Amino acid sequence: MTSPTPYPINLNLQNRPVLLVGAGPVAARKATELLQAGASLTVVAPHAVPAIANHPNLRWHQRPYQRGEVASYRLALTATGHPEIDAQVHQDAEAAGIWINSADDLPNCNYTLPAITRQGSLQITISTEGRSPAIATWLRKRLDQQIGAEHTALLDLAHETRNEMKTQLGSSESPGWAAALDTTFALLCRDQHPQARIYLRHAVGLDQVAAAS
Repeated sequence: MTSPTPYPINLNLQNRPVLLVGAGPVAARKATELLQAGASLTVVAPHAVPAIANHPNLRWHQRPYQRGEVASYRLALTATGHPEIDAQVHQDAEAAGIWINSADDLPNCNYTLPAITRQGSLQITISTEGRSPAIATWLRKRLDQQIGAEHTALLDLAHETRNEMKTQLGSSESPGWAAALDTTFALLCRDQHPQARIYLRHAVGLDQVAAAS
């Protein structure tokens, strides 16, 4: 029997309560990402690096984790370096139905975190299902070198075109999308933005609507 494949998902954490147990350098990196996602973040640890201790946008409880407290949150992460603490938080989280990730401690996770590369609104994630974070990071760095502003421009143009299609055609579906993106991207790479917009609109049928009206 084959193992089930993890289901990838992007979570909206805006104003949602998130618990981070641990306050060292690894936890600080996770705190930054969680705050960027808009989470209402609480950190629990007896000691904290300055990036956490002095951060104005999170709550730091300067004490050890208290058994069962994870149940008050929507999402939890641990970065303690102590497997026994991770195991306790994981046990409590599972009992309460809370999603829990433990840094570099796969047995105490019910979800894993991918490596991420971002360019504007474009986000690409890489997961090894927790088998090798180093591989995921290596691939992310390679992608960082290949994804540029022209990809963001393509995304912005596709988003604009898609919204127009929904308004004028009632749907954003078109057989022209697949064939159009390579040429549109090539035009953007040559800094021919007006030509790219005209070409994409034609490829998905928007200029036909304008002509008919």
